[in-house]
Amino acid sequence: MKPLRIARWWASDYLYAGYGQVRAFLDRRDPSELRTGDARPVIILPGVWETWGFLRPLIDVLRAGGHPVHVLPALGRNGRPIPATAEVVSAYLAEHDVRDVVIVAHSKGGLIGKYVMSRLDPDERVTAMVAVCTPFAGSAYARFMLVPSLRAFLPTDATTLQLLESLEVNTRITTVAGVWDPHIPAAHELAGATNITLDDGGHFRLLASPEVARIVRDVASRP
Repeated sequence: MKPLRIARWWASDYLYAGYGQVRAFLDRRDPSELRTGDARPVIILPGVWETWGFLRPLIDVLRAGGHPVHVLPALGRNGRPIPATAEVVSAYLAEHDVRDVVIVAHSKGGLIGKYVMSRLDPDERVTAMVAVCTPFAGSAYARFMLVPSLRAFLPTDATTLQLLESLEVNTRITTVAGVWDPHIPAAHELAGATNITLDDGGHFRLLASPEVARIVRDVASRP
């Protein structure tokens, strides 16, 4: 890949991340207002240090298609360990009796979603998941991080290894990534999953990609 192209992706990715964080902070919508609609329900799982509002572009696309969208303010900025967060998600699904749900996740959210699907969903409430820029095999960059919530993405992390070994739910997962990601240096495709690689780059800005929106709509509306 050409260095200039990567430089443009890098700059636009972090500009988008800053804009997305501000937009999410200012988003004062009542989460209960998002849960109306007659189409298949969707649950939103953001990445680390992201609130649900960071995925607003995809939330708006789903709402326009009539999908009830469930967000979890209780996750906060999503810094807790994956197993603990997955327990919160599983409890929410049971409490609200949400069934035939599609998970739409970004980054760490995809790991949480797979944990729910593989370990905490005996009633198979989750039908499918779209995971955007998720480090299913971890990230080599995590070894440079001092914060525990980021070091959890080490390729040798126990939870990451356990999830990689859980193959039975992969057929219900669609992964989406670009050809370059500033946070995930080595792409990893899930065996048995639908793995889509876009001719684009970034870790955050793909959330606003029309192609990602199309993929999310298609998966959420499958019969």
